[in-house]
Amino acid sequence: MSGFFSKERITASHGYNRWLIPPAALAVHLCIGQAYAFSVFNEPLTRILGVKESLPEDWKLTTIGWIYSLAIVFLGLSAAFGGKWLEKVGPRRTMFTAACCFGGGFILSAIGIKLHQIWLLYLGYGVIGGCGLGLGYVSPVSTLIKWFPDRRGMATGMAIMGFGGGAMVGAPLSVMLMKHFHSDTSTGVMETFAVMGVLYFTSMVIGSLAIRIPPPDWKPAGWTPPTEEKKMVTKRHVHIDQALKTPQFYLLWLILCLNVTAGIGILGQASVMIQEMFKGRITPEAAAGFVGLLSLFNMGGRFVWSSASDFFGRKNTYFLFFALGTFLYSMLPNFSSEGNILLFIAAAAVILSMYGGGFSTIPAYLADIFGTKYVGGIHGRLLTAWSTAGVLGPVLVNYIREYQVAHGVAKADAYTTTLYIMACLLATGFVCNLLMREVHEKHYMRHDQVDDDSLNG
Repeated sequence: MSGFFSKERITASHGYNRWLIPPAALAVHLCIGQAYAFSVFNEPLTRILGVKESLPEDWKLTTIGWIYSLAIVFLGLSAAFGGKWLEKVGPRRTMFTAACCFGGGFILSAIGIKLHQIWLLYLGYGVIGGCGLGLGYVSPVSTLIKWFPDRRGMATGMAIMGFGGGAMVGAPLSVMLMKHFHSDTSTGVMETFAVMGVLYFTSMVIGSLAIRIPPPDWKPAGWTPPTEEKKMVTKRHVHIDQALKTPQFYLLWLILCLNVTAGIGILGQASVMIQEMFKGRITPEAAAGFVGLLSLFNMGGRFVWSSASDFFGRKNTYFLFFALGTFLYSMLPNFSSEGNILLFIAAAAVILSMYGGGFSTIPAYLADIFGTKYVGGIHGRLLTAWSTAGVLGPVLVNYIREYQVAHGVAKADAYTTTLYIMACLLATGFVCNLLMREVHEKHYMRHDQVDDDSLNG
C-alpha cells in the first residue's frame, strides 16, 4: 500500500496533460469548502431532541458555535504541522488522509448526534474534520504551483476558488438532505451528516487518485524559464525550517492575518450589519441576498486577483489590496450615514473579493520568495495566520459593537469604530508589504543540498 501512495507511483510522464491536475484539486477543495456553509446546521442542531422546537435538554447555540471554531483552529494547526509531512510523502497520501479525516469527522459527528453527545461533534467535525480541512487545503497547492511555473497565481486561484465555492454546493445540499430526512422524530441532521461524510470521502479519494506530480526538471511545452531572476521572484529554494528564520515569513504571516481579519470583519456579520446600518430599508431576505453576493465575490476574487498577480506581481497586488481596502473600509460609515445602499454594497463586494484574493495569492507569493520545493509546507505553517484571524476578526466586531451599544451608541452607528479599526489594520498590512524584500543569500539551499534532499525525500 505504501508503494501505491509513493511519490514515484504518482510521478507523471513527460507527455502528461497538466490540465488534468486542477480538477483533482477541485475535487478536494469543493468538499472541504463546505466549512463555510456549516451555519446551516446551527439552528437544527439546537432541537435534536425536541425536533420541532428546542427542549431545555437540547444544545444551546453558543455550545454549537464551538464546533466551527474548533474546525478552523485545527485547520491551521494541521496545515502547520502536516505541511512538512506533505513535502515528504507527496500529495496523494496527504489528500487521502484528508479524505479519511474529513469524511470520518462527519460520520463520527453523526454518531454524536444520534447519542446526543456534543463532545463527539467537537472531536468529529471540530478536531478530526478540522485536520482534514488543513491537510486537504494545502495538499494540492504546491503540486499546482509545480505544474504551472509560468502562471503560479492562476494555478493556486483555480484550487482555492473551489474552497470559496464549496459553500455554494454544501449549503443547498445540506438543506435538501435535511428536508429529505426530516420526520416527526428526526430533524434529519444525523442522516445528513452520514450521507455527506460518504459523499465527501468519495469525492476526495477520487481527487487523491487523480493527482500527479511533474517529473524532475519538467517544464511546460514552449515555456522557457527566465534566464535572470525577476525582482522578488527566486529560482532557488529555502528549506521549510529555514524559512521560519527569515523576516519575510513573519511579514507574510502578518500580511495574510491582517487581510483576513479585515475581510472576516464584514463576512462574519454581513447580514446583521447591513440591516442595522440601514434600519428599516433592508429586509432579512435582502440581507440574505447581500450575503450571497459577498460569497460570489469572495469566490470570484480568488481566481481573478491571483490570476492578475501573474501580470502585476504579487507585491503590487497586495499593495492594491491594502490601499484600496483601507480607503473602502474608511468610506463604509460615510455610505451608511448618507443612506447610499448601492455604494455600500459595491464597496463591501470589492473588499470581499480582495479577502478571497488574499487567500489565493499568498501561495504564489510564498513560491516567489522561498522557491517552489517546500512551498506546500511553508504555506501550511503560514495558515496559522488564518486561525488567528478567525478568532481576532469576530472578536473585534462583536465585542466592540456590544460595548458601544451597551454605552448608548445607536446600532446603526455601532460599527463605525470597528470599520475604522479594520481600515487601520489594512494600513498596517500596507506597511508590512512595503517592507518585503528578497530573502538574504544565507538562507538559500545550496545545489548539492537540493539534490541530496530530493534523494532522501
